[in-house]
Amino acid sequence: MKLKKEYIFHESGGESLLVPTGGADFAGIVKGNATAGAIFGCLAEEITEEELISRMKERFDAPEDVIGQDVRKVLELLRGIGALDG
Repeated sequence: MKLKKEYIFHESGGESLLVPTGGADFAGIVKGNATAGAIFGCLAEEITEEELISRMKERFDAPEDVIGQDVRKVLELLRGIGALDG
């Protein structure tokens, strides 16, 4: 899976933003924390959920089950707005 080309990831002032372009079905901005931003960044390329969790484990000092829950929560949100391919 990866972010659809109609979505642009941007970090500004400590906030992580996911912004749809005119071609997206979603109208709004998704704001996220550092964890969400790291996930958005990884989704610029094709990646599996397991690989994403593994990358987050390397980056953040948290139990694997907590990281897994966070990743699944962000992916669910992105699927809900139609931002993911795959």
